[in-house]
Amino acid sequence: MTVRILLADDDASLRRVLQFKLERQGFAVTAAGDGAEALDRLTRERFDLLLSDIRMPRLSGIELLERVRGVQPDLEVIFISAHAEVAQAVQAVKLGAFDYLTKPFEDEQLFVAIDKALEHRRLAEENRLLRGRLRGRDVMRKLVGVSRPFREMMALVEKIAPTDATVLIAGESGTGKEMIARAIHYGSHRADRELVVVNCAAIPRDLIESELFGHVRGAFTGAVRDKRGKFELADRGTLFLDEIAELSIDLQAKLLRAIQEKTIEPVGAEKPVEMDVRLIAATNVDLKERAARGRFREDLYYRLNVIPLRVPSLRERREDIPILVKEFARAFAPSAPLAVDAELMARLAAYAWPGNIRELENLIERMAILRRGEVLTTADLPPDFGRDVGPAEARPAAGDPEPERTLPETEKQLIIKALTRTGGNRSRAALQLGIPRHVLVYRMKKYGLHGPDA
Repeated sequence: MTVRILLADDDASLRRVLQFKLERQGFAVTAAGDGAEALDRLTRERFDLLLSDIRMPRLSGIELLERVRGVQPDLEVIFISAHAEVAQAVQAVKLGAFDYLTKPFEDEQLFVAIDKALEHRRLAEENRLLRGRLRGRDVMRKLVGVSRPFREMMALVEKIAPTDATVLIAGESGTGKEMIARAIHYGSHRADRELVVVNCAAIPRDLIESELFGHVRGAFTGAVRDKRGKFELADRGTLFLDEIAELSIDLQAKLLRAIQEKTIEPVGAEKPVEMDVRLIAATNVDLKERAARGRFREDLYYRLNVIPLRVPSLRERREDIPILVKEFARAFAPSAPLAVDAELMARLAAYAWPGNIRELENLIERMAILRRGEVLTTADLPPDFGRDVGPAEARPAAGDPEPERTLPETEKQLIIKALTRTGGNRSRAALQLGIPRHVLVYRMKKYGLHGPDA
């Protein structure tokens, strides 16, 4: 790939000579007559290197460097200075410039400085890629499960991750939608770039446009400097918009335009800025139904819903509960192995989990901190556990009075119902209850349920 250099110098003759020499070396060179023109180029195009004079009209080299860090923070910068400007050049290096050359300089000095700057950029890219891969492995280690819904979801994640397709993740609160977005990002060719996460419900409505698209200095009261938005921060990476349904209709229109045209317009800016961003959105509501009622733009819904991905609730993947419990127990008690007894595991497997994985994780953390021994038991459960929401089969029908049952009686009735539905088949009954077969056998013995007609 051809290296792109932006050359900024107000000396037209020197600019032409340098451009000719650099292009003869195989570089693609774009020339700018001063710092302001160079900054305008940088806001609309991507470059690998900036070669700039220090003293220029409208915007000096030092001022350009400060503005560059807000536009292309990974851009390497080499300054050209006169002898009287050496002190300024040294200051520029302290501010983040890679190197400086003092006039007059030999061609070889220029080419060596450029080669070193590009090598530094290459090593930084390799470090980013390595960090991305390590973060990806850490994410994948946390995604565990054996249930069919989980395996089907992960198969889809592996298929779509290497692409640039827009993904709409749906699922209840607490199911791990952000974790799935991270798995998609770190499984892609963008893994060495940023994954920028935005919770659309957590940002005040009058600030979210600036947060997403950025603003220029003076765009509104309090805008004392340029600010890069989340789209710019995610350039060449991934932008994850959680709770996308909370965006206002007018902002939905601007988001649609950004997706369609691959450009954004910072608040107060005169020209659009090109962006290369993969978009992943998430919601815990039915966006299609909202679009039908006019509460969400239908055209934006179809733009987002290129690849729909649904994260199953914990109730749908009860087989994974023992695995998740053990994983959380290990994470929250790393210094000593923490076991979980069968009775507690059965209680956890039978619970409805309205808060899904987040609720389970918080519960295990609390129990691990306040535990009475090295084995978690039902005695370690909070007193209010299961009081508000119980197993789905244990809930009374609408309009029926709440039955006066103890928890063991409710558990026993659940087992009897499952055995009745499966004709006494313990394996199928255990599958319906979402618990391992050996746990079911243990509970049957406890409640005196034996034989085919138990």
